[in-house]
Amino acid sequence: MSRKHIVMVALAALAALGCYALVGSPKRPDGGSGLLTIGASAPDFTARDASGKHLTLGSLRGKPAVVFFYPKDGTPGCTKEACAFRDSFNEYERHGATLIGVSSDSEGSHDKFRVEHKLPFPLASDENGAVANAYGVKRFASLAQRITFVVDKDGKIAKVFPNVDPGIHAQEVLAALPR
Repeated sequence: MSRKHIVMVALAALAALGCYALVGSPKRPDGGSGLLTIGASAPDFTARDASGKHLTLGSLRGKPAVVFFYPKDGTPGCTKEACAFRDSFNEYERHGATLIGVSSDSEGSHDKFRVEHKLPFPLASDENGAVANAYGVKRFASLAQRITFVVDKDGKIAKVFPNVDPGIHAQEVLAALPR
């Protein structure tokens, strides 16, 4: 294992544990700070699915979406979380909800992660942190805090999950989807 990989795994572990004391509340482009709150408009962004198609969050109006931020492709907690969403994917589809994962990894990293774990939902590459910043998600050494937003059919934040346990999170989010 290379030194760079060890450092990235250690940083991802710190991020997964919520160790963001050095970052503070990010200033959002809308002028606010901290996490977006329930009722706020969800900022638009683009993600790419397994077939290479680009999808914008704004194109999903009329149905709910789940936007989950995670620190790093391939790390234990992130893999557990993504695979739990994958395993519940059919239930999300039955509720008409779209899942979108967001991390600072490159499109190439996302492609490998998606293929390796057979992830059926799009992943957004947020290498410059613009998406995390727009949602008020803290970052540590470019790794995003593990946090999830449920976006309602009108493009508004319906629920925020700031404390995520990757093992049970997919089911928590599913239970919180607007009916």
